[in-house]
Amino acid sequence: MDYLIELRRELDAFGALLDGGDLSAPVEHCGEWRLADLAAHMGAGNLWVVAAVREGHGRSYDEDAAPRDRAGLKDWYAETSDALMQTLSVDPTAEAWTFFPPRTVGFWRRRRSQETLMHRWDAEHALGRPTPMNPALAADGVAEVFDTMALRMIAKGAATPPARAVRLMTTDTGHSWTYGPDEPVAQLSGTAEDLLLMLWGRKPRDTESVTWEGDREAGSAVLAGPLVP
Repeated sequence: MDYLIELRRELDAFGALLDGGDLSAPVEHCGEWRLADLAAHMGAGNLWVVAAVREGHGRSYDEDAAPRDRAGLKDWYAETSDALMQTLSVDPTAEAWTFFPPRTVGFWRRRRSQETLMHRWDAEHALGRPTPMNPALAADGVAEVFDTMALRMIAKGAATPPARAVRLMTTDTGHSWTYGPDEPVAQLSGTAEDLLLMLWGRKPRDTESVTWEGDREAGSAVLAGPLVP
């Protein structure tokens, strides 16, 4: 997958929403944030990654420094997006500060693509017009939950290693993942997008778009994790 292509597409899709979208629209899955707050978070996150690569540290960027008028916010966000793309358009094996292995630019290409994908969906959902995710990118997002985010939560002491296993299968991309030890106690199937949204708490685990087989209660306990921040 060419993460730079996917990242550019998602950054632009988010930016387009700042043109005429209601900046005061509440973002359902992001606490008390409004769309303007989410845009500030996105731009600050872009600059955070720029510093992580160029300066080798993980100090965050002040989200309150973002402009709050529509024109200023839109232009500022576009500038941060361009800076991010320029920063990540180098050798993906180049060393960078990251919060989890690998400590490379390639880590950020993937992580930022996934972050932008999810928050683009959040923004569109807030405006009542969500558009489909690229199934391949969504499937990669499911993989990232299990190979990066869940492991980070365990490493931080925010979650414990699963005592049992679940299997997830996509109905549109043909991917499958098993999380936990031994034979799975339950299996979930759905589109890559539906599985990703469920894992990130945008849809409940009992959403009708995901099919369960096996011990649902035990499987839900495994996915309770928490798997993601």
